[in-house]
Amino acid sequence: MSALAAQAWPEHLVTLDEWDAMPEDKNLELVDGVLHVVAAAVPPHQKAQNRLAYWLDEQLQGDFEVYADVDVVIDSSNRPTVRKPDIVVVTSEAADRDPKRFDAADVVLAVEIVSPGSERADRVTKPTQYAKAGIAHYWLVELGDLISLTAFELVDGVYKLVEDGVGEVRLTRPAPLAFDLDALTRRR
Repeated sequence: MSALAAQAWPEHLVTLDEWDAMPEDKNLELVDGVLHVVAAAVPPHQKAQNRLAYWLDEQLQGDFEVYADVDVVIDSSNRPTVRKPDIVVVTSEAADRDPKRFDAADVVLAVEIVSPGSERADRVTKPTQYAKAGIAHYWLVELGDLISLTAFELVDGVYKLVEDGVGEVRLTRPAPLAFDLDALTRRR
């Protein structure tokens, strides 16, 4: 049982200081000061997340670092929002600061892998929040019979489609990258 489960659920808007005081292993996000439970990822989602993070880490050399399931402050106002994208790519400079959480300004790419129950948040809510926060690139990975990756780039405050592909995907932004999407969930 997590420490938060043993405590009473807050009946007020949670501040960033209160968020930081919570246990690190929380399966929560903070949206406009309200705690939201994030369901644990199912095995195919976890496999895809781990492989994609590994591939990104292998292909992005030098200027970038790749993380899975880290807190990203989207809005630090008195009604803060802290999301936990499936994968983020941050600048090496931001990673070198070894922060407890990243600010949206540190994030070059946020990736969400759609799971049952997260469809609306991953396809609508989160990209809107990420765009408003200024995250330059957003990828949406859909698992199913055909695994797809839809890549967006921030242009004038709105995400514009850059790539929508299945199978072998090649991207030029945020750096030259190539993936075999069919291998994301394939067993060895």
